[in-house]
Amino acid sequence: MDRLCIFPGCGFVFFFVMVLYAHGDLSYSVQEELKRGSVIGNIAKDLKLGVDRLSHRKARVDMEGNDGKYCEINLQSGDLLVAERIDREEHCGENPSCVFKFDLLLENPLELHRLSLQVQDINDNAPLFPKDTVKLEITESTMRGAKYRVNAAHDADIGKNSVESYILEQNPHFVFGIQTTSAGRKYGELVLKQELDREDQQEMKLLLTAVDGGSPQRSGTVIIHVIVLDANDNAPVFTEAVYTATIPENSPMKTKIMTVSASDIDEGVNGEVTYEFSRLSDKSRKIFSLDEKTGEISVTGDIDYEEGHKYEVFVEAKDGYGLSSEAKVIIDITDVNDNAPVISLKSVYNPIPENVTPGTEVGLINVQDRDSEYNKQVHCSIQQNVPFKLVPSIKNYYSLVTTGQLDRELESDYNITISATDEGSPPLSSSKTVQLSVADINDNPPVFEEQSYSAYLSVADINDNPPVFEEQSYSAYVTENNSGSTLCSVTGDWRQNGTVIYSLLPGAGAPVSSYVSVNGDTGMIHAVRSFDYEQLRSFKVQVMARDNGSPPLGSNVTVSVFISDVNDNSPQILYPALEGNSFMTELVPKAAHGGSLVSKVIAVDADSGQNAWLSYRIVTSTDPGLFTIGVHSGEIRTQRDISESDSMKQNLIVAVKDNGQPSLSATCSMYLIISDNLAEVTELKDISYDEKIPK
Repeated sequence: MDRLCIFPGCGFVFFFVMVLYAHGDLSYSVQEELKRGSVIGNIAKDLKLGVDRLSHRKARVDMEGNDGKYCEINLQSGDLLVAERIDREEHCGENPSCVFKFDLLLENPLELHRLSLQVQDINDNAPLFPKDTVKLEITESTMRGAKYRVNAAHDADIGKNSVESYILEQNPHFVFGIQTTSAGRKYGELVLKQELDREDQQEMKLLLTAVDGGSPQRSGTVIIHVIVLDANDNAPVFTEAVYTATIPENSPMKTKIMTVSASDIDEGVNGEVTYEFSRLSDKSRKIFSLDEKTGEISVTGDIDYEEGHKYEVFVEAKDGYGLSSEAKVIIDITDVNDNAPVISLKSVYNPIPENVTPGTEVGLINVQDRDSEYNKQVHCSIQQNVPFKLVPSIKNYYSLVTTGQLDRELESDYNITISATDEGSPPLSSSKTVQLSVADINDNPPVFEEQSYSAYLSVADINDNPPVFEEQSYSAYVTENNSGSTLCSVTGDWRQNGTVIYSLLPGAGAPVSSYVSVNGDTGMIHAVRSFDYEQLRSFKVQVMARDNGSPPLGSNVTVSVFISDVNDNSPQILYPALEGNSFMTELVPKAAHGGSLVSKVIAVDADSGQNAWLSYRIVTSTDPGLFTIGVHSGEIRTQRDISESDSMKQNLIVAVKDNGQPSLSATCSMYLIISDNLAEVTELKDISYDEKIPK
């Protein structure tokens, strides 16, 4: 099913798509850069579990092979939320598919679901040229049609958000075109359409703009500086079109990776070749360097296999007067066993009753190793002689279970050391100590020191025991709009001198007697008024119990009263609002395409929880096939392109319904005019709407 979610104040519409696969797998789609707390989907609903079951079963998500926590579960609502900023370009670069893998874990019983989060690109990066200025030196004898390579702009975004077109500043000498290499890489060409005359103009500066296809559109610019000279007709040629190299992670600084080489058959300055990176990501820029004279590529930063397995960079060879060519360099990183296993205690039942049966699960352990292949294969064990063992469970989880009968009188506490060792060479290990306590149960009868005793004692009673309530505090729950409800009863252990009188103690603010009353004989507390959840959600009263001893003794107890919501408020439509006799009318462009946002119904509900969850639907419309409304967002969009045959005046009647039991609703009319501007609507002053809003 599709979900359409609107986040107030951000001005964007985000689409989340959830698919429930076989075997309990979940998949969601979410845009990058969402704010923390944004709702991705509802785990409870998608797993068909009650929200209370999620909390009881300690539902949580862990990301595979990453310490980052990018999403979390709200156990009160079951919503899967964004926990921290997600940057698609940082994690996936130009890969069209960007998927985060999580483990969704439920306990009692242990249950594991695979959860995939597809990160969608937004247009948050502008096109960027490798340099601010491109210098070209062209001889005046160059014939029309000559082409000069200009490195294309790079946009870290993908798809329609990447570079879409180029605009060259108007000039009499050059036009600009885009070419594609056999490897699929695009580059620009400056094409000479009219010969140059050095005596007329020695140089010119042309502004080239790269524009992406995102919305809003972003752009980047470069200055092409043309200097008019005499001839250089051969570009450098690399010895290889693609260079490859392999180095281990953690290679020291200044480690030589490879040397690229290009030659130019021209003589003098025209044949002198220099090298530079023509395209380099921010991450690659920090760890690789290129000698501009020798073409040697070296390590200049920390290389971590867990941060990146493969790097692709592009090297440009350029001669003295601006002719250039490009080669691709692929650098593969091999894994080194440099990460010790990490042991995480996911849950523990502490203290443990001493009468638990052998084989009882008392804890859950997770072991992760960030390395790959054999370097991440981990073995876990307990080396001590204790009545516990580790049992492999799902994937990289272990259950800590008892192996024998516990006896608190013999051993009340255990410090269990868990060791984890990987299969790397040399292997790396880590350990974690789990502290467990044994809870006492009444399994030993009292033993007298003597077999029999004789004693005679006479004691006169005095009133030295105040009344004692059964509970230290009481909680009472009542729905709003109640009438004379019984809230709870406060009773206790009154013993002798035990006739007890109950009374309310005065409190700060409104007198407590205006809220509740207490039966002086029984301790039964009643509501004396009808409560409104929207005005009052909870309050506290103090009840005193006093005996009739001499002197009288008493004690107090606090009663917390919680009021729960009922669905007694209908949705309130904020927009559109009918002011007096004037109608709020909106324009729809004649050129609007299918899916265009044309308006929005905004409503609120004074209730809370599911009683305030609103849904929208179009009850009637002038043209039923022209507009649709987002069921949860209230956004009105075109279902198809606007055509000339469509009526200029469109009237939609929209119903807004809450999710209470029973549900309440409200309706409004939305008046739309298909026109490009108000000046064109000469008959607007004569518009009247006869449609009636259904009750």
